[in-house]
Amino acid sequence: MRILLLNLYFPPDTSATAKMALAMAEPLSEQHEVTVLCGRPSYDPTERRPWRIWQTEQMGKLRVIRVGSTDYPRFQMKRRVMNYLTYVKLAIPRALFVPCDVVLAMTDPPFQGIVGAFVARLKRKPYIYNIRDLYPDMAVGGSLLPPGLVVRLWEKMHRWALRRAARVIVLGEDMRSRIIAKGVAPARVMVVRDGVDLPPADARPATLDDAVIQYIRGDARFVLVHAGNLGFYGAWDTLIRASKELAPDGVRLVFVGDGAQREQIQASAAAASNILFLPFFPGDKIPSVLAAADAHVITIKRGLEGVVVPSKLYGILAAGKPIVALALAETDVATLGARQGFAVCCNPDQPEEMVMAVRDLMADPPRIRAMGEAAQAAAPDYDRAHESAKFAEIISRFSRPGSV
Repeated sequence: MRILLLNLYFPPDTSATAKMALAMAEPLSEQHEVTVLCGRPSYDPTERRPWRIWQTEQMGKLRVIRVGSTDYPRFQMKRRVMNYLTYVKLAIPRALFVPCDVVLAMTDPPFQGIVGAFVARLKRKPYIYNIRDLYPDMAVGGSLLPPGLVVRLWEKMHRWALRRAARVIVLGEDMRSRIIAKGVAPARVMVVRDGVDLPPADARPATLDDAVIQYIRGDARFVLVHAGNLGFYGAWDTLIRASKELAPDGVRLVFVGDGAQREQIQASAAAASNILFLPFFPGDKIPSVLAAADAHVITIKRGLEGVVVPSKLYGILAAGKPIVALALAETDVATLGARQGFAVCCNPDQPEEMVMAVRDLMADPPRIRAMGEAAQAAAPDYDRAHESAKFAEIISRFSRPGSV
């Protein structure tokens, strides 16, 4: 079967969707002919590409077509919109000349789902929509766009794209519920999680860097770590206020990462001596970062449940660490955490609830150990190889007559 994958970002871009596009495309290319239609590298790329109206590369068994989109850096938000628009302007006509049996679209740019449905309709091919972040819900919930005419039109077009999709693949049950609420038949909405790469059972434990662990922990009694993107989705004000109140208890909050909200979060935490901001560490130091925490924080602010599904959950589970979920109970992290025993859930609007939860954990070391053990026991349920195989099976059904 010939598969056309649409996503602006693809390696050497380093965004999450670029990495996941590669992680999905490579297994598919073992059985099918996969063409990736992407833009010029712009998201902190490891290398650049000269401008061409389009250029074709071969990455293993993958055929990669890069259209000549602009390549403004990701932190130049207004110019970054030009990356989106130039990609779409060039990708749609180029897609019409790529032979395929199915069109698969992700969510970069944020309206890619609509673009994918449009391309599939023009080509009269089945359409599969893999939602990473749900727009325009994310734009409104993250205060990027005010409710109004633009949002209503975007939502109307997005619902058309959802109805056009033969399959909608989402990251969690909370996202699935939100998509079904938009009028999509439940049978067409399937959950495939990002998962985590698990080492073989006989593999040696990862070597930890004591210097990294000490740097993160300092002399704190209890360390909370938020590792990952500091975007528009988090209940940051609640997290900062709770952490400030926990300072006399010897609690330290460490942010490891970067993102659009970092400066704002740093400003609100400026007077707090127990809150530390660190950049991303190299990949080989990630096990040490995960190991440094007594508990990890995952936060989703009210209104964004089912809109974003943080993939860092699965790495934390593999590290055997408890989770403090600053999120509503219907989010996946809270639901799975309660069911499998690895997380405590706190209202994202009530700092005092998080303060009480952390103090309860500090006072009960056996509970912390039990939550860590529960996390490690849950990790195999989210093996990335298994999730990738599930994704490939959904796509491959379109090559078997009568099985769709």
